[in-house]
Amino acid sequence: MRIVAIDHVQLAMPAGEEAAAQAFYEGLLGVPRVPKPPHLERRGGCWFESERGEGAVKIHLGVEDPSYPARKAHPALRVEGLAALVEELRAAGVAIRDDEPLEGYDRVYVDDPFGNRLELLEPHA
Repeated sequence: MRIVAIDHVQLAMPAGEEAAAQAFYEGLLGVPRVPKPPHLERRGGCWFESERGEGAVKIHLGVEDPSYPARKAHPALRVEGLAALVEELRAAGVAIRDDEPLEGYDRVYVDDPFGNRLELLEPHA
């Protein structure tokens, strides 16, 4: 037996903030919102998933009360067109944080609307 992939990442969000999650993850990052299974829908939160490009991206946001964002632990999301995405995020008022260089990549950090840290990185050509 061995682990072969990460199926999804789950992050915390406050109750009732699904519209803010959708505006950020689908509207700005371009990961479509997908329906949750009916038996999980009653818990709140929302799922964002995409199968295009080099692999699947699955980010699930689950309601926690109280909600504590992941400020150090984070998913790293591989991006195509990082510079353009950074400009779109800045124009939308999202703070961009640079960090130490990582060999072979351009990268930045952003927070989602709930304070969860996300790393956005693009391999050098």
